Amino acid sequence: MVWDRQTKMEYEWKPDEQGLQQILQLLKESQSPDTTIQRTVQQKLEQLNQYPDFNNYLIFVLTKLKSEDEPTRSLSGLILKNNVKAHFQNFPNGVTDFIKSECLNNIGDSSPLIRATVGILITTIASKGELQNWPDLLPKLCSLLDSEDYNTCEGAFGALQKICEDSAEILDSDVLDRPLNIMIPKFLQFFKHSSPKIRSHAVACVNQFIISRTQALMLHIDSFIENLFALAGDEEPEVRKNVCRALVMLLEVRMDRLLPHMHNIVEYMLQRTQDQDENVALEACEFWLTLAEQPICKDVLIRHLPKLIPVLVNGMKYSDIDIILLKGDVEEDETIPDSEQDIRPRFHRSRTVAQQHDEDGIEEEDDDDDEIDDDDTISDWNLRKCSAAALDVLANVYRDELLPHILPLLKELLFHHEWVVKESGILVLGAIAEGCMQGMIPYLPELIPHLIQCLSDKKALVRSITCWTLSRYAHWVVSQPPDTYLKPLMTELLKRILDSNKRVQEAACSAFATLEEEACTELVPYLAYILDTLVFAFSKYQHKNLLILYDAIGTLADSVGHHLNKPEYIQMLMPPLIQKWNMLKDEDKDLFPLLECLSSVATALQSGFLPYCEPVYQRCVNLVQKTLAQAMLNNAQPDQYEAPDKDFMIVALDLLSGLAEGLGGNIEQLVARSNILTLMYQCMQDKMPEVRQSSFALLGDLTKACFQHVKPCIADFMPILGTNLNPEFISVCNNATWAIGEISIEMQPYIPMVLHQLVEIINRPNTPKTLLENTAITIGRLGYVCPQEVAPMLQQFIRPWCTSLRNIRDNEEKDSAFRGICTMISVNPSGVIQDFIFFCDAVASWINPKDDLRDMFCKILHGFKNQVGDENWRRFSDQFPLPLKERLAAFYGV
Repeated sequence: MVWDRQTKMEYEWKPDEQGLQQILQLLKESQSPDTTIQRTVQQKLEQLNQYPDFNNYLIFVLTKLKSEDEPTRSLSGLILKNNVKAHFQNFPNGVTDFIKSECLNNIGDSSPLIRATVGILITTIASKGELQNWPDLLPKLCSLLDSEDYNTCEGAFGALQKICEDSAEILDSDVLDRPLNIMIPKFLQFFKHSSPKIRSHAVACVNQFIISRTQALMLHIDSFIENLFALAGDEEPEVRKNVCRALVMLLEVRMDRLLPHMHNIVEYMLQRTQDQDENVALEACEFWLTLAEQPICKDVLIRHLPKLIPVLVNGMKYSDIDIILLKGDVEEDETIPDSEQDIRPRFHRSRTVAQQHDEDGIEEEDDDDDEIDDDDTISDWNLRKCSAAALDVLANVYRDELLPHILPLLKELLFHHEWVVKESGILVLGAIAEGCMQGMIPYLPELIPHLIQCLSDKKALVRSITCWTLSRYAHWVVSQPPDTYLKPLMTELLKRILDSNKRVQEAACSAFATLEEEACTELVPYLAYILDTLVFAFSKYQHKNLLILYDAIGTLADSVGHHLNKPEYIQMLMPPLIQKWNMLKDEDKDLFPLLECLSSVATALQSGFLPYCEPVYQRCVNLVQKTLAQAMLNNAQPDQYEAPDKDFMIVALDLLSGLAEGLGGNIEQLVARSNILTLMYQCMQDKMPEVRQSSFALLGDLTKACFQHVKPCIADFMPILGTNLNPEFISVCNNATWAIGEISIEMQPYIPMVLHQLVEIINRPNTPKTLLENTAITIGRLGYVCPQEVAPMLQQFIRPWCTSLRNIRDNEEKDSAFRGICTMISVNPSGVIQDFIFFCDAVASWINPKDDLRDMFCKILHGFKNQVGDENWRRFSDQFPLPLKERLAAFYGV
């Protein structure tokens, strides 16, 4: 057929009958289930884009060809929308104008599907920067709202709602002469409209502007809130949902305006959280989560707890629909392969260097594993999860004051004969674990054995939630004598790792990883038994759970460390890992968890990893090289080459760090035979912070393992490290600081580049603990090798320096840092005078310093005492807390 390339673009454009039939044919074919046909259709559609008036045909089918069925017309509009997305800038003017006028003339089509399609098309054109070039769009849509015709009003509102969602920012800017000043009051008028659909659109439109605190809305905030209250009892679920959503956002933005009505709002939200419509209930349940994060929560909610807690607990039961979706009646599914879309993308956490502490091992880092996360195949967020999360947050607000409201309910739930009820009780128990731990302790000797029994319940969903809840109490279990709870819990959890149900396997593996973190070396006596189970799981698991199994093995290695380095353990563990390693291709994302796991194993096995290190090292270097090469191609010709997934490089750098840490000097020859330092020079300058973070960690580890290879590059590396001492990227800054400390031996010429930033970091309020410790150690080490350069600044950092290092364990890094501080004090004794009590406290934090370091401490303490005289020293030391006084007297004779 002949397409006329030079169509005269006038408004009386008419389609060519033959062309029209061809397009209709394509639209019909594209609805075929056959993928080969679909692919051919895709190609033909792409070819047709060469004809300027192809898009006229598409809009014609959508808006004028009423003889066709609606799905075909709508599809024509959606293909046009994709063309607008991809090629709008190439549309001839005439075509653009024709499409725009057709859209506005047909926004009120009698079919809801066609109206919605036209709305999508309008917002797509608008978001292509066309709000500026289509000045009559917003005025026209707003005037159509007043139409007597319901379809026109609804269609215009649908389009406006999409524009408000897609272009909220530009609507609130000067670019368009602030249309919201007219639009928002207009929307508010429609809150009382007789049609539920239109009321719902009106609230949804205004809701787009709450979080950004849009000026036009803030001017009308009282009338907005008043109108919301008027809609509170609306019979339309969609309206109630939007009202709840608005109130939740207002909590964060305009608490001042809600406070006077808080009692009524809480009562209202209590009702809505029990709404028949689950979407409304879910929106309302978000209210408790958001409120719990506000400082006023404790006072506002206290009187409502007796009503609220039962509502939340009730929301934590699986609904009938959940159970169907979760295949809750399927008990054994371990032989069924996973479908690939069940497997969530994983994100690799880059390596951060941290110090070991003497405290009880409760870390401040956010632990992502603790989320309430037990049924991921249902749409991820649902009423059950939201209720559980709200209870968890409230438990953290009220602590043990919550228990009088919870315990009577728990008694009933935990021993209930219906499994669904019992299961929700176990979830409740897990949800309150963090906030109410102290108050729960008296009940745990009875509850933990009951939960361990529930691990062999006949319902898989009960077994899986029990794994999670027990993991939330792992810290307490480990604090008791091991035979009482740890051993029975471990035995049962290991059985669950080999459960015949995949969800239970997953929950047990995650729970076991948490238990490993808490128990650490307590697990050493059971290592053979644990490895037996984990290795057997390799042969049993489907794809998704294998990824979690890697994590459990990596965590085990982190927890027991060098105790894993026994020939019989290595014989059990390494063959299945290396077999997987050989099966996976370089492009396979399953490498991430496997490389993370191997990094932990290599660090733990130390010399035991030697037989495996060469191929592993080589492959990591190749992954880094491949990724960098791909990134260079992509930078040079972005349309020709895809951007690489840099996670491959990050994980490889982290595994190289693990090898360097585990093998120490043994890695020297591998480094000598590779170009890793050249590659690291590129990685350290990468745009992506995580790449820099991992390359600095590796630099520090290689400095420790084989300094002779790092030394020639220091002049190139140092300026890069200096520019990365920027606390905006905490982890990058942390690892750069640590690497500088490791390199400090060669530092003299570079001190001016880094010292001022380090002193600034150590004095910043709210600096994370890990960064403070690493900064203090690095300043100490720099002072050790270049005291003349660093000591003059002593007074500016001695106090935070002492307080940040008093809590870390005796180790080599602490040793080198304290030698540095002593050397600096001997160069600049007046720098420490004002804060000497802090120095005394830091010295007393040592359990057993090496003899020559102890002598350095002695010399400084006695020197100070002699300088001020006995009388002054007594007055000074009377300020000491008793333990500090006794300790200094016993250890240093002062």
